[in-house]
Formats: sequence, C-alpha cells, structure tokens
Amino acid sequence: MQTKVVLKKLTKAYGRRRLFADISVTIPGRSVFVLHGPNGAGKTTLLRIICGLVPATSGEVEITVDGKLLAREESREHIGLVSPELELYGELSAVENLEFFAGVRGLPFSPAKARDLLTFVGLAGRGRDLVGTYSSGMKQRLKYAYALLHEPQILVLDEPTSNLDETGVAVVAEIIRRQKDRGIVIMATNEPGEVSYGDQTLALGQPGTGHLVQGPAH
Repeated sequence: MQTKVVLKKLTKAYGRRRLFADISVTIPGRSVFVLHGPNGAGKTTLLRIICGLVPATSGEVEITVDGKLLAREESREHIGLVSPELELYGELSAVENLEFFAGVRGLPFSPAKARDLLTFVGLAGRGRDLVGTYSSGMKQRLKYAYALLHEPQILVLDEPTSNLDETGVAVVAEIIRRQKDRGIVIMATNEPGEVSYGDQTLALGQPGTGHLVQGPAH
C-alpha cells in the first residue's frame, strides 16, 4: 500500500510567539521520520498538526494512502497515535478500553485480536485488570495496543519509550521495525538511540527554525 506524508510550508504561531515556520518535508512509505529538539520547540504541536488534532497557522499536510490523496477527516482513519496526552479509562479493564476505542473508530471488536495485541505489548494475562491498577509503564504499553488496533498505515509516536523498562523499549523497537515494513513512523524524541531510527530527522529549535537531515542521525 503506497503511503506518503507531505508537509508543505507548515508554520505554527500563538500570537507573536512562533514555534516553527515554513517546514516542508516529504515522508515516503517504509520510512521513519524523527523530530527532536529542546522542550518547547514545538515537537508535540507538529505531531498534533500532522494528526489533524490542531490546525497550522499556515501551510498544509497532505496524506496519501494507496495512491489516494485523503481529505483530513479520512486521514485520521489511517493514523495511530501514542502520546502522553492520550487518556485511558482507569475504571475500565484493558480489554474494555480497547473495546471502547474500537467503538469510537467504528471498528468491529475482536476479543481474540485484543488478547493478541496485549500479549505482543507485554500485557499477557492482565487484560481483565482495571487500568487504574496499572503502573505508568503498563499504561504506555496499553497505548501501543490501542494505536495498533486498526492496523494504521501511519504510526505517530510522542516520547515513544516514556516510562518503559528495558523489555518495553525492546517491544517499541520491534513495533517500529514492523511499522516501517508496512507504512510510516513519525516520532518525536530526544533519546539518542531513538533519534538514530530516523531515515530523516528534523531538529526544531528556538525561536522556530528547523534543520532537516537525510539518513540516520548518529
């Protein structure tokens, strides 16, 4: 499935404060695009613009899947997001959270698929436990199960290994490898080991310029 994300002269400002300006990047299928830079440089905001969660001040995002240029509302069906801002429901179990999110997306829910995803992210046997009893690392793993539930062509990761132990970090590495084989990974991180995943990297800095690097960063 042919997938491509094109950022065209993206600018984001809040009043007189400009986070970044005129960012233009083409992200092809089967690649990893990494944003990095200091806190407050706009990494999370740029990810949210790509996901269609907030508007850019100017510029546009074009997402193509299977050779078709998608409308913004269509593109969300093809994006999976892992973010510190994603809220899970502590009063529900992990399986119930996945069932709820499947319903929100209009997807049929498969308990077997949910169990398989939970096993893959390292939550085997914990699917019926209330998420309110989970550690922060377990919640991060559940966010991956949610993001992968609809088999997205584009996986967007904000602080991908936040709160994860060594085993969890290895799971994320495998998720990135698999996703790159079938689509696109877009991630924001300042961890050197994660920046090195990038086929392209973009360094955001104050007061809002970016420097694009082709090829893995080391």
